[in-house]
Amino acid sequence: MVEIPKDIEEAVEQAKAATKAALAAGEQRLLVEIAIPELKAQPIAEKFIPVLADSKGDRLKVYFPDAGAAALARRDWGETPYTIRGMQEVKGKIQPTDEIFLFIEPSSVEIKELEKMCREAGDRPVVMLLPKLENIATIGIGYAARQLRERFINTLQTSYYIQPLEGACIFRSYPSPWQVWREMADGYELISETAEKPVGEALDQILSGSDRTRGETAEAAAEKPDGSAPQQKKPGVMTNLKRLLRALSQ
Repeated sequence: MVEIPKDIEEAVEQAKAATKAALAAGEQRLLVEIAIPELKAQPIAEKFIPVLADSKGDRLKVYFPDAGAAALARRDWGETPYTIRGMQEVKGKIQPTDEIFLFIEPSSVEIKELEKMCREAGDRPVVMLLPKLENIATIGIGYAARQLRERFINTLQTSYYIQPLEGACIFRSYPSPWQVWREMADGYELISETAEKPVGEALDQILSGSDRTRGETAEAAAEKPDGSAPQQKKPGVMTNLKRLLRALSQ
C-alpha cells in the first residue's frame, strides 16, 4: 500500500508511478492533483514530465494555460524533446503525430478549450497536472455548469491526489481507493477507504469519527496510572510536507 509521502520528491515520484500505472491500465483522461494553494506548477511539472517524455519523447506535447507561461517554461527548461505551448497558440494545435498530452494547471477559465482539445485528442491519453477545474464561481451555477461537469469533468480519472486537512489528509494513488489518513504523533494512520472521493457530509462523518477516537486516546494518555505527563505531539508528516511544498513554491 502506498503511504503518505514524506517530502515533495516522494510525492512527485508517487504521482509518476500512479500515472504510469493508470496509463498502462488503459485510462485516457487523468488528473494529478497536489492540493496545496501555495504550490507553483512549473517546478512540479519539470519533475513530473520525465515519466511521459521518457517513453514518448517528441510525441509528447505539453500545454500551459497561456502563451506567457509556456514561453517562461521554454526559457527555464531549455531545449526539450517535447513541444511546450500555450493552449490557444496557433503553433500548439494538436497534430496527428502527437501521441500523449500534458496540460499543466488548467483551470475552469480554460475548461471549454480543454474539453475541445480533449475531443481532438480522441483516444490518445491526456494527463492534467495540478488542475483547477471545479471553481464554481468561475464555471457558474446552474444547468449549463452541471452539463459541463457531467459531460467532461466526470469523465476524468484521478491517478494521484493529496490534500492536507487539519490533522488529516485525503489521499489517492492509483489503483488504490480514496483514503483518509489521520495525523498521529509519529506519522499517519489510515482511517477510511472509499470508492469515491470523500467530500461534504461523507468527509465530515469520517473526520468527526476520527476526532472522537483521537479525543478518547488523548484523555487516556492524560490519565496515565504512573502519573507521568503525556508526551507532546511531534510535528506530523503532513506538516513537514506542507512546509517543503511551500518552500518549493517560493
